Amino acid sequence: MGEKNMIKTIKGLVVAAIISAFSFATYAADSKKPIRIPTHNWSSQVVMAYVIGGIFESMGNNVEYVPADSQAVYESIRIGDVDISHEVWESAFGKSFTTALDKGGLLDWGDHEARTLEDMGYPNWVAEKCPGLPDWNALKSKDCAKNFVTPDSGGKGRMLEGPQTWHGDLIPQRIDALGLGDLWTVKFAGSADALWAELAAAKKEGRGTIIFNWTPNFTDGAGFTFIDFPPYTAGCRPEDGGDGKCGSPDGYLKKAVNADFVKTHPKAAAAFKKMSFSTGQIGAMAALVDVDKMTHEDAGKKWLKDNKKVWKKFTK
Repeated sequence: MGEKNMIKTIKGLVVAAIISAFSFATYAADSKKPIRIPTHNWSSQVVMAYVIGGIFESMGNNVEYVPADSQAVYESIRIGDVDISHEVWESAFGKSFTTALDKGGLLDWGDHEARTLEDMGYPNWVAEKCPGLPDWNALKSKDCAKNFVTPDSGGKGRMLEGPQTWHGDLIPQRIDALGLGDLWTVKFAGSADALWAELAAAKKEGRGTIIFNWTPNFTDGAGFTFIDFPPYTAGCRPEDGGDGKCGSPDGYLKKAVNADFVKTHPKAAAAFKKMSFSTGQIGAMAALVDVDKMTHEDAGKKWLKDNKKVWKKFTK
């Protein structure tokens, strides 16, 4: 073989090796190690966990569902105890998420199409019990507050917050900051299910109720209105040095992954990055449990079966 041909051959082998290595890196198979997906305590999050887990399984992956604290989960992902988070709500968990993100080891994997709002509000049929709603100034009326008194409210109108682990004392601080503490008290529900039980009981009894809620959720289709509190601005909350007189922001619904996930499960990571669900899709996931009374796992399976055109594109 001539010197020129030998050099040409060597170059060809080197190029081929580089292409082969690149192809392997790009299309490397996912690890057989289970992908650990956290589950929290509200329906859309748990159903979506099974939806995403089902998508990963359709790609040949193994999946494990891990109950996790909704605030501490971002640190768990950062240190590798959990692999992903698929519902990072800005208002409730944005600070915990950012804190973990700043430490390294956690990646922002993009937003869902759906935007979020988490705040106090009421089913639409309650509006007549407090003229002036949804303007928060209507809550200053004694005639309004008396329609929301419950046996545990000490003669004041009651607002039912979600579990205290979600927002701490954010809503009680707001009520006091706005000068509503003499007429209103805030109680905490033990779970999301307790909020929906309160909705059903209030409707059956024909009494007023103000509860914590969020969108996207199954209540989007049933008719629910959020109270218009003073607008949210950066730094307005007590934890950020503000006076607490503000409502909640229109916020993101993000996804997050452990930094090593893209190495151990490159195909699943690529699919997860593409995943984006709308307000209607997420509300429908929650409704399968909260309205149709399916188990979270069965709801996930049904949603996957009924929406193949939606999720199949994420895996390509």
